[in-house]
Amino acid sequence: MQCPYCHHTDSRVLESRSAEGGQSIRRRRECLQCNRRFTTYERIEYVPITVIKRNGDRESFDRSKLLRGIMTACGKTNIPQQKIEALVDDIEADLQLRSRREVTSAEIGEAALQRLRHLSEVAYVRFASVYRQFQGISDFVAELAHLQETPVSPELVTASHS
Repeated sequence: MQCPYCHHTDSRVLESRSAEGGQSIRRRRECLQCNRRFTTYERIEYVPITVIKRNGDRESFDRSKLLRGIMTACGKTNIPQQKIEALVDDIEADLQLRSRREVTSAEIGEAALQRLRHLSEVAYVRFASVYRQFQGISDFVAELAHLQETPVSPELVTASHS
């Protein structure tokens, strides 16, 4: 690791600890030449995911865009920020586990809807109205009817409450 002060390439690790909820390792180092201390972070490098949009355009997966959409849907529902971020983390982790590096925006939207349904029916309908491009009240009525008819799968309920 190169020292940020003198650019010497040898350093020793003084301390290592988990950071960012276990997503990285924080290391305190000391340069063996100038003896100054600095901090480094070690993170998993994910392979980029490409999202295929409805119009056929391709763009890199943007976690913040998904988070923003879900936060908007969850507005004024008293859902804690941590639960919303955990939901987005869960979706992103599922995407990273796939062997395909391309995913459609529809797949991401459906994954969000599945998880929102267990978190808040109000947030689910709000997200669905934007994601599915509702045109009028009949679209809301149809979605609410579908919501009432379709049972919640038990494995998703336990996953969303852990």
